[in-house]
Amino acid sequence: MSGSFIALDWGTTRLRGWLMGPDGAVRDDMASDDGIQLVKAGGFEALLRARLAPWLAGDPTLPIWMAGMVGSRNGWIEVPYVSAPCSAADLKRGAVRHQLDGHEVWLVPGVSHESADGFFDVMRGEETMALGAGVRDGLICQPGTHSKWIEMRDGAIVGFATFITGELYAAMSASFIARLAEAPDNEEPGTAQGRIAARAAGGVLRGLFQARARVLGGVLPACGVKPFISSLLVAGEVAGAQQLYGAVTPTLIAAAPFDALYRQALGGRVTLVTPQNALLEGLRGIREAVL
Repeated sequence: MSGSFIALDWGTTRLRGWLMGPDGAVRDDMASDDGIQLVKAGGFEALLRARLAPWLAGDPTLPIWMAGMVGSRNGWIEVPYVSAPCSAADLKRGAVRHQLDGHEVWLVPGVSHESADGFFDVMRGEETMALGAGVRDGLICQPGTHSKWIEMRDGAIVGFATFITGELYAAMSASFIARLAEAPDNEEPGTAQGRIAARAAGGVLRGLFQARARVLGGVLPACGVKPFISSLLVAGEVAGAQQLYGAVTPTLIAAAPFDALYRQALGGRVTLVTPQNALLEGLRGIREAVL
């Protein structure tokens, strides 16, 4: 399959799009704060027409491929999950097709997985990036609100685990234990102490209270509270992933500031792929997969 197409990443809070040329290069791009949580029922088609108008007008048959929460139960059209293990061809087979003024719209499905220990897991959007990260056999880490650690084998997703690191950071930063925090954040003392606390006996739940206690004890400056919490939680995530997968060095799909934070937690030994490159390569691979 060849030709130009529109690639969309439509998440909870953001809409990002790229006009892809037949050679695979980005010809144009756009971004807006039109996340699915802000789109009223029945408003998705009108919003697409408005945001993509110049591209759609330039080619009346230009197809649209999109990934992310737009295919969730709270999105535009719910797309059933595909069970892991799954390949790019499996995701293409599970994609839902729609028509928008003569343009074919394809919504990529998310992926579900039940681990050997009975944990059920789901993801939407991360599966497309994982398939575009260039990892045929190995482990991928995608930081975020719900961080994903994804196992790849023979170019397919065979399993994954979710860590709610970003969501827990947001909750803890607004909680009583962070009430003594002062701006601006000072990364140096907080980050270093957070990594040390994550390795202490008692685990993350014991370590979190240190964000308050160390300030009261004069050990941690108030400007280091939030960096302490962030570092502690990321280190705890990495430790948990290593319990599941062993001391395997993952490929990291991340941008600032997560890239530096996770590099430190992983000892600096990572291959870094940008989320945009992974997403675009993933959508291209799914679109061109042979069924």
